[in-house]
This record gives sequence, structure tokens and C-alpha cells, in this order.
Amino acid sequence: MNITEIITELVFQLAIIIFMARIFGRMAARVGIPSVLGELVAGILIGPFALGGIALPGFPHGLFGITDSLAGAVSPELYAFAQIASIILLFASGLETDLSLFIKYSVSGGIIGLGGVVISFFFGAVCAYFILPVLGIECAGLFDVKCLFLGIMSTATSVGITARILSDKKKMDSPEGVTILAAAVFDDVLGIVLLAVVMGIVSALGTGKALSGGDIGIIALKAFGIWLLATVAFILLSKKIARFVRCFGGATDFSIAALGVAFLLAGFFEKEHIAMIIGAYTTGLALSGTDIAPVIQEKIHSLYKFFVPIFFAVTGMSVDVTKLFSQNVLICGGIYTLVAVLSKLLGCGLPALGLGFNLKGCFRIGSGMIPRGEVALIIAGIGLTAHDAAGLPIINQDLFGVVILMTLVTTLVSPPILNISLSIKGRGTRKEIANEESQIFEWDFNNQELTHLVMDILHRDLRAEGFYVQMMNITDGICTARRSDTAISLREEGTKLIIETDEKDMGFIKGELYEIMIRLDKSMRSLSALKNTETLQYGFACPENRVTNSLTRFLKANCISCDLKGNTKDEILEEMLTLLSQSGNVENRAMVMAALKEREKSMSTGIGKGIAIPHTKTKGVTETCVAIGIKKSGVDFGSLDGQPAKIIVMLVSPVEGANPLMRAMAAFSGSLMHEEVRNALLQAKNADKVVEILKDSKKM
Repeated sequence: MNITEIITELVFQLAIIIFMARIFGRMAARVGIPSVLGELVAGILIGPFALGGIALPGFPHGLFGITDSLAGAVSPELYAFAQIASIILLFASGLETDLSLFIKYSVSGGIIGLGGVVISFFFGAVCAYFILPVLGIECAGLFDVKCLFLGIMSTATSVGITARILSDKKKMDSPEGVTILAAAVFDDVLGIVLLAVVMGIVSALGTGKALSGGDIGIIALKAFGIWLLATVAFILLSKKIARFVRCFGGATDFSIAALGVAFLLAGFFEKEHIAMIIGAYTTGLALSGTDIAPVIQEKIHSLYKFFVPIFFAVTGMSVDVTKLFSQNVLICGGIYTLVAVLSKLLGCGLPALGLGFNLKGCFRIGSGMIPRGEVALIIAGIGLTAHDAAGLPIINQDLFGVVILMTLVTTLVSPPILNISLSIKGRGTRKEIANEESQIFEWDFNNQELTHLVMDILHRDLRAEGFYVQMMNITDGICTARRSDTAISLREEGTKLIIETDEKDMGFIKGELYEIMIRLDKSMRSLSALKNTETLQYGFACPENRVTNSLTRFLKANCISCDLKGNTKDEILEEMLTLLSQSGNVENRAMVMAALKEREKSMSTGIGKGIAIPHTKTKGVTETCVAIGIKKSGVDFGSLDGQPAKIIVMLVSPVEGANPLMRAMAAFSGSLMHEEVRNALLQAKNADKVVEILKDSKKM
């Protein structure tokens, strides 16, 4: 194929991947499992070994036909996209790593994290030693690179899943919760170190030379040294790096520049035969302690949402479903999964016994470290494309299937196991700890936009107070703030702001919220003075407003009345809402009416010239809907020009989602500002004539 054909095929492939990953990701989230699993399954279904290999017009080998390249079953172009996504993913993971937490809990978290990594690595390698022959794969011993890879993949922990469960169970700041989060930091860092060492060994094996134990030790030290030197250097220079990227402009520009630094270090690590993702993680880790870290997290969120699902889908596409469900793969995958679960329970749980926890606490800590996720899949993908001395992939399709099964199962079984462990009554420590149970403070603002605003201000204020504010996961709504021995968990749930912290710190956080309310109240009063200016208040009362398809998109004849009966504003609103209900989009009439009256209470929606456009956003409707009513004698709507309202347009949209309420308002007001349109509507005999007049108004 020529370059144009290759790019055209890539465009079609990306389109299918984007839609399928989103659909399956949302389906997974709705049933309470991580979206990453849905994206992975989507990739398996559309991959070259499944639906993607079916011949289609213009694609004789299928849209995702099997390729014969160094990238494995997928095309080099798709593989390149996946690699870029893995860099963004690990850069974000590094930004989410709490270095202050790492240092503070360097004893307990370090011991438990180290125990989990060492035991998991050893158990995983030993398990590989026994299952490789079953899969018909040659094994040269425990130090065979395939055993080392399976050992590393057994160490990874996906703490985002655990954080969500801890938050739901109100255990984020319990001794077990804090220890799990701290140990997970060590777990990630040590896993990255092990990967650096193994990749150094893989690179040396690629030369075809036989390696002695001493050679392996030297290679391991070199790889570890490069990682350590780069990490220490970047952490020490983190503030200077932050100042450097700020030179590129505003928040969006310097965030992209920071990502550029991650790509630069990723490329350097790859040149040194160490995985690119390690360089990306190191950059994020170094910048995590700077004041620009939360800004970068926010600004790269869109890139993350675009690229990362592509990575998981492409990873799923590499799975040969014919081998995934073969008897040997299922048996070996089951054994490897069992070993992965037990290794975390024992490796993280047993060391906790010597750190003041009882058996209940050990079980909770161990179960919180079970879920594998993103990093395990990335390492598996590296092994799938890396080659040993004989030129064969380190991870073949059978082993890849084993790893996919382990990742899927540990992610699925972890939430119920952790829930069971947290449901066991009694403390998890040997000695009584004061205020072990955190307090929960919930405040419903009854407005999602206001909740977002308060959360953003609270983040800024806590940082100004010296707190380290960290998102537990870039796609998760859970945030933690830590300073000294104070730990606060924050999250949004719709219009609610939920805060969890120790009893002795609850007074501080409530006082902080009170101060925010006072500042917002002062700001709102300033805005209240501004909103009475005619320039803003009647911005829609302008004939130059764009009249678009938004005007006719929502028009339904059964939602239009040419003879309203009400004689007061409240009666008209009730009558209009009855019309609106004919659209089939009103789920909660009382909620809609309350929102409409609340809007009218703040300021009348009578825009003058005999027009009123009552409008609101509410959870009481499923989609944007419109009702139109004509009251020839008019009704007092409190318009500024004093004229009664004769043409009433009711517009209601849902609170969430892309719903063009304001654009629809501008379209209707732009049409109604023309006198001939108003006169024609007042003469209309039926709903169909109203629709015809409004459609023709676009030509004016």
C-alpha cells in the first residue's frame, strides 16, 4: 500500500477503536467494574483474531487484519499510537504519586510495599517456571527472561480501584487505608525499578551473548543506576524544570511542554535499552511535588481520555482468542491468577503483622493490593514485542493470554474481597487507636456548577495552607489532601461535596468551607449588582442573534398551544409545563416546576416586546425540550418594559451532558425579535402554523 492508503486505513481503524472503547468502557462502568476492562474486551472483539479479521468491502483482509511486523498482530501505526498512550498513562501515574506520602510512610509503607513486590515477583517467577513447559515453551530456569517478565507483571498494583472502595467504605484515613495507599506508592516505584533491570537484561540477551550470573548482576546494577540517577536528578531539578516549562506560556502550553519533557526522557531511556514508560513515570514523579502538578493533570486530561482507551483496546487486539480459551491457557491462567492473589495477601499482609496490625488489618491490607491493571498490561505489551536471543517474542500469544486472564480476574475479584475484609467487624490494629473511624461531612449545594466551583476553591486554599493535594486517579473523582499528620479525602457526587477526615481535623475543614461561602457570597452580591444592567439582562433581546436549526430541532406540534387559558404567571407556567410534558422528556414534573420558579424568583424571564422565555436546567428532564404558548390578551410576566407577555417559550435542559440550552434561547429570541414574526404567531390558528412560521423565520 502507498502512504495515503495506509493513513486512510489508520483513520478508519482509529474511528472504530474510539467508538468501541467508549461504548464498552461505559458499559463496564455501569455494571460497577473498571472501564479499562471494557476497553480491553472491546479490543479483543474487534481485533484481528476476532471480528477485525472478517473481510469487508475495501478491506479484503479485514479492517484489523493480522500483520506480520515487529509490532505483532497489529499494524506498526496502531502500535505507535499505543506507545504514545502508554507514555501519557505513566506520566499521569507519576504525577499522581505522592512523594511526601512516600517519605512519611517510608518505614511501614516501604516494608509492606517491598514485601508485596518481593513475594509477588518470586511467586510469579516460580509459577512461570512451572507453567511454561505446560504451554510448550522452553524455560532455561528461574532467571529465564520469560520468568522474570511474569514475575514483574505479578508485582503491579492498580490502587485507583482500591481507593474508590476505601472511600465508599469511609476507610480512606483508617490505619489500613493510609498504609495501603503508602505501600502502593512503593509498589509502583519498585515495579518500575525491576522493569528497568529486566529490560537491561533483555537488551543484553538480544546481542546473542551468553550471560553469566555476574554479567546479569552488572547489567542489573547499570540499569538500576541509570534509573536512580535520572530520578534523583529530576527530583532535585523539579522546580527548575517547572520554571522552564512555564516559559512556554499559560497553563495549557506549559502542561504540553511538561509532557514534551516526559517524551524526551522516555526516548533517552529507550536509547539506553530501558523501557520508555520508565522515563515517562520518572518525569511525572519528579513534577508531582511541584505546584504545577495539579494543573498539568487537569490540562492533559483530554489527551489522557483520548489516547489511553486506544492503548487498552490495542492491547486487547493483540489477544488471540483461539488461544485465550484453550485448555492449557485457562489452566495456567487460573494458576497464575491464584498465585498473584495469594502473593499480595501474604507479601503485603504478613509484614503488617510486625507493624501493629492484627489478622483483620493484615487481610484488609493484602486484599487492597490485589488488583492489577494498567502497568501489568503495559509490561505484557512490551514483552509481546521484545525478542530474546533466538529472535522469538519474550511473551508469545499463550503467555499473553495468561497475563490477560490474570489482569481481568484480579481486577474483578479484588472489590468483593476488599469489601468482605472491610465488612469484618472490629479494628485492624492490635492496640486501640483514637478516632480510628473517620468522620464524614456532606454538603448538598443543589447545583453541580457550584459544587465544582467550591471544590476548585477548596483545592487552592488547601495548597495555600501547605497541603499536598493529589488526585488518586486522573479519571476518578477522589482527591486527597495531606499535611503532616492531617489527611483529608474529598470527592464530588453530583451536587454533593463529601469530605472525610479525622474528628480533630473536621473543625478546620468546616471553617475553611465557611470562609469559602463568605467569599462566594460577597462575589455573588457583586454579580447581583452587575446582572441588573440592561446590557447583560437583555442580551437575548436582539434581532441579530443567530437563528439556527436549534430553533426547529425541538419543535413538536403537541407541545404548542395557540390559546393559553391561564391568567397569572404561575398558571401560565403550570399550563406550559403540561405542554412540555407532551414531549416525553419530563420525568419529574415537580422538580422541573421548582427549578423554573427558582429561576423566575432570581429575575423574570420576560425579555420585553411581549415575549417571555422561562428556562432552566434540571435533573427532571432527560433531554432538552421546548413548549410554545400564545396568550393573545397577554399576562403580566414582570418584564422590564412593562408589557404583558403574549408569546411564551419554555425551554428546559438536563443538568449534565451536552445540551444547547443557551444556543436554543438565542435562536428563539433572535427569531421573535422580528415584529412580523411576532404578529404572524399571534394570528396563528393552530400548532402546525406556529411551526411553519418559526421555520420560515430562519430566512429573515
